[in-house]
Amino acid sequence: MTSDISGTNRAFRRVGIWSGALHASLVDDAGGKAIAEALAELEALGYGTVWIGGSPTPEDAAAVVAATRSITVATGILSIWNHTAEEVTAAIAAIDPAARRRFVLGLGVSHGPMVPQYAKPYSAMVSYLDALDAAEPSVGSGHRVLAALGPKMLKLAAGRSLGAHPYLVTTEHTAEAREALGPDALLAPELTVVLDTDLDRARTTARTMLAMYLRLPNYTDNLLRLGFTEGDFDGGGSVRLLDALFAMGDTGQVRRRTREYFDAGADHVALQVLTAEEGGGGLPLAAWRELAEAFGDEL
Repeated sequence: MTSDISGTNRAFRRVGIWSGALHASLVDDAGGKAIAEALAELEALGYGTVWIGGSPTPEDAAAVVAATRSITVATGILSIWNHTAEEVTAAIAAIDPAARRRFVLGLGVSHGPMVPQYAKPYSAMVSYLDALDAAEPSVGSGHRVLAALGPKMLKLAAGRSLGAHPYLVTTEHTAEAREALGPDALLAPELTVVLDTDLDRARTTARTMLAMYLRLPNYTDNLLRLGFTEGDFDGGGSVRLLDALFAMGDTGQVRRRTREYFDAGADHVALQVLTAEEGGGGLPLAAWRELAEAFGDEL
């Protein structure tokens, strides 16, 4: 798997869907069928890329590729601590070669509080990329992206992969990431969406999700670098922080917020739909349909 995806930005297109509910390994047969049906609808709606969120396994990725026909499939993000490079390359090699061309391996170093063996994350990522390059068949730079937040990892992403897939970032970070990556690397940030015009309620939904991430230093350190303070982390996030990290309101507001990320330098935006009813999970088909209609040809 050494050839690059032909026309990187064209392959990803402008708007994709990020979902942590696409793990076939965590559901029964009925759940697997529901995932396959949801994926078929995402393709039919015209989204450019589907991101398998929440530390998927290589087998989860293979199942999503097998259930789709034309959409780009990316992991967002597979943890380098959970699976060896050899395990990953073996699983990818087992995917049908024609379908494999649509797959992009998104890699990340996760977080110290979640990984007992966490140490020297940058060096660990470099070693992991070296192992992917050396594997047979290799998963070369043209078929991977990195979950990069800081300048050092962003430069690694530009030099050793298609580019970066930052999670939980502001438009200011997107502008800084574009400068660090240079003009040619892919920049595909995730943006969490709460489709609720009651902003107080939408912010409550957002805080429920954000509270977990505010316990992870990779995210909080990045936000502090961007000018937020410890006080912005209290109570699940200040209004200022929530408004900078989320797209809340109707589909028109989501389009406007997404445009801000494009204006800041993003090539592609991965939309994660957060719903109070699902506790942030599930397969929010109605919301995906609304967003597809709202974006129209911009997808």
